[in-house]
Amino acid sequence: MLDTTPLTRAVDHFADRLRAAPQSRLQRGAAAEALGLARELALWTQRVEDPSGEPREMPDAGMFAAADQITVAVHDLALVLKNERELAEAVGLVAEAQKRAGV
Repeated sequence: MLDTTPLTRAVDHFADRLRAAPQSRLQRGAAAEALGLARELALWTQRVEDPSGEPREMPDAGMFAAADQITVAVHDLALVLKNERELAEAVGLVAEAQKRAGV
């Protein structure tokens, strides 16, 4: 089984930073960046689990839910990752999104 600890640590750090961020930072785009990441990770998981299925978009549950949404999405993705290359790609997506979010 693939050890996804680096991925869960990366997203937990991002989520903690979002939770600690002031509302103004969330409004300036940090929450939108997190939601975009959550949606991307959720779609990735869906494509693996049901390649022929109709993709479903993760809803916008509001800026204060963004940290929870990325956490749920990455934990779902961690269950379907197949190899180290996919793991590294996912960790990179989280790192890039956190950088763009500025948290």
